[in-house]
This record gives sequence, structure tokens and C-alpha cells, in this order.
Amino acid sequence: MDQTFMKEKKILPLVLSMALPMVISMAVNSLYNIIDSYFVARVSEDAMTALALVFPVQNMINAIAIGFGIGMNAGIAFYLGANEQERAERAATQGVFLSFLHGLFLMVICIAGMPLFLKIFSASRELTELALAYTNRAFLFAPVITSGLAFEKIFQSMGKMKATMFCMMCGCIANIILDPLMIFGIGFFPAMGIAGAAYATGIGQCITLASYLLLYALRRPPVKISLESIRPDSTVIKRMYSVGISATLNLALPSLQISILNGLLAAFSEKYVLVLGVYYKLQTFIYLSANGIIQGIRPLMSYNFGAGEHGRVKKIFHTSLAMNMGIMLLGTVLSWIIPENLIGLFTDNPETITIGVAALHIISLGFVISAVSITCSGALEGLGKGYQSLFISLLRYVAVILPASYFFSRFAGADGIWAAFCFTEFVSALFSFLIYRKETAPVTASLDTP
Repeated sequence: MDQTFMKEKKILPLVLSMALPMVISMAVNSLYNIIDSYFVARVSEDAMTALALVFPVQNMINAIAIGFGIGMNAGIAFYLGANEQERAERAATQGVFLSFLHGLFLMVICIAGMPLFLKIFSASRELTELALAYTNRAFLFAPVITSGLAFEKIFQSMGKMKATMFCMMCGCIANIILDPLMIFGIGFFPAMGIAGAAYATGIGQCITLASYLLLYALRRPPVKISLESIRPDSTVIKRMYSVGISATLNLALPSLQISILNGLLAAFSEKYVLVLGVYYKLQTFIYLSANGIIQGIRPLMSYNFGAGEHGRVKKIFHTSLAMNMGIMLLGTVLSWIIPENLIGLFTDNPETITIGVAALHIISLGFVISAVSITCSGALEGLGKGYQSLFISLLRYVAVILPASYFFSRFAGADGIWAAFCFTEFVSALFSFLIYRKETAPVTASLDTP
């Protein structure tokens, strides 16, 4: 298996071949999340509330697993591009080992800390019992989650996007099938309620990991995991964590943003809080393809940068930026042509739909320009510049939008908060472009040198 196609294949077909499987995989994951919540909501309203209470902790586990996985991805692809096979294998081996340790640590801490965490948000004994019934089972699979995501990023770093799509779909489809069977007790399964949802999710994650292990054993990819490579290499570990820590924080920042914005919106009406929640569900679909493209270009950027193919790095960035802007333009058009239909997917209250349509109209004005920040952030992670990518995320999710939301809401009410989204995207895009230009200036200079 040869990775030289990443520096030889034409840019547009290459980016599409890497990105499309990831878009499909992310679509399946989004569908499974919606269906998972749908079935739990059919158990009882309290069960759905319990699931919502534990979501921030689940999000933290995923953020740590995915964030470190991105660090592995960037490290392995860089060393492959630089023809440093031994270090690429060290990054893969040590990355899997560290990911498993992360999972064990998270399993123990999260299960032990959940009773205290739940007391902060609810005094209801019934809600607490439902939440613990879910988390005491779901969090047992934390090492499986972190290990599965480590293998996902290993395959992605070698450009094997179809393999990751296949493995992710195996687990997600199994989860979707098992949810109703184990929650409601269909066939030979006992009715387990919310605990059944936890088991269904965990089994799906086990199937995903088993699929990766089977593919690894059968296809023997060029980056091998071995005991010989387990000895810690400070240079390799530092590269993985330098990107991984910032990527983890990138993924965790939206949760902080939502919590604070909910507090601001609640002062006007709970309907505005609901609209914000609906927007973030819609945003998942709107940004889905753009995020898939970013996942596809990370290993391409890393590999070509490591191989010294700076001209291709520049072309990959420009191609992905143009594609993302096209996707976000489509999102803007849909937000203006069929906003009632989009908001109506999640509520049938006419007043809420009216508020939601106004919000979507305002927020969507920043969609196209947001492609600049998204692409710059993903490209910088691919180049191993995780802290610069983190700075862009801090701008988008904290430093600009939160103070802007507060001040704008003093003058324009809740609409001021929607306007803060649009304002933030323009400010973040400007800084993102300047940061990316500065960090890639040596590359550009080398291209211009006769």
C-alpha cells in the first residue's frame, strides 16, 4: 500500500476522494445521534432529560478522544510524507497506547464523578437514577471509544478514508438497529429502557473497533503497530499532544459557548433557548460537508508538508476553501428559501418557528465567510500548528461572540445575539486569514524563490 498518491494525484479529485467518505460517515453519525435521542424520548420525558444532563460529559470524552486522534493523524501523515517510517510507526503505536490509557482514566473519573456532577444540575432523585443507569454502563466503553478513534485516525493518516467510512458505518448501523430492540425489549431482548440505549451504543462502538482490528489484520497497512515501537519518543509524543490538546479544546469550546448563550437568551424567553438548540441541530447538517472536507485535507496537508510539496499544500488549501465556501453558500440559500421547513423539523409551535426563521436569516449571513475560519483552522492542524488553530477557535467560540452577544443584546434584544454570530464570523475570518498567512509565509517565500 503506497501513499505517494497523496503527492501525485490531481488536487480536486484527491480532495474529493478523501473528503466524500468522511462526509458520508459524519452523516451516518449525525443520523444515529438523532435516532438515539428519538427512541430514548419515547421511554419518557425524564429519560430524555437525563440523557441531556449527561451530554456535556459524553461530549468531553469524545472531545478528548477525537482531539488526540487528530494529533495522531497529523503526526503519522507528516512522518510518512518525510519518509520517516520508523517515527510514523512510533506515532501510531504510542498513540494507540496513550488513547487506551486516556479511555481508562476517563472511565474511572467520569463514573466516580457523575453523582456529584448530576447534583449540580438536578435535585430530582428519579432523574439522577435514570442518568446513572445510563452513564454507569455507557462510560464503561470509554477505552473502546478512545481506541476506536485512534485506529480511525491511523487509517485516515494513510488516506484510507473508505476503510474508516466502512468501520464507522458498521458500528453506527448496529447501534441504530439495537436501540429499539434493547430499549423496548423486542424479540428475545429484555426491555432495559435507558440502560438499553447505553448498551446499544457501547456494542456499536465495540463493533467499530473490531472492524478496524479486522481490517488491520487482513490488509496489513504500511504503518505497523508493534512492541518495538512502544518505547516513548518525546519528539513524537510532543508533536501529537501539541496538535491534540488544541484540537480537544477546539471541540470542547462550543459547549461552553452554548451554556453562556443559553443564560443570556433565557432572560428574554425560554423560546429563544429552544431556538438556539434547534439552530445547533441544523448547524450540524449545514456544516457537515465542510467538516468532512476538513477531515479529508488534514492528512493531505500533513503528508505534502512533510514531503516538501509546498506548492501542493497551497493548492489543497485554496481548493478546500473554495469548496467550503460553495457549501456554505448553499446553506445560506436554503436558510432564506425554506427556513420555515428547516425550523419546523424540530417544532410545530408557530411563535417558535417565527423566532427561529428570524434567527436563521440573521445568522446565515455569516455562513459563507465562516468557511475562511473553518478551512484555516483545519489546515493549520494539518501543518502541526495546533495552538494557532486553537486561537482561531477561541475567537469564534469565546473571545468575540460572548462579549458581542452581551453588548448587542443590550441594544437589540435577542436579535442582537443572532447578529453577534454573523459579526463574529467576519472578525474571525479576518484574523484567521492573517494567522494562516503568517504561519505559511516561509512556505510561500520558498515557492517564490528562483
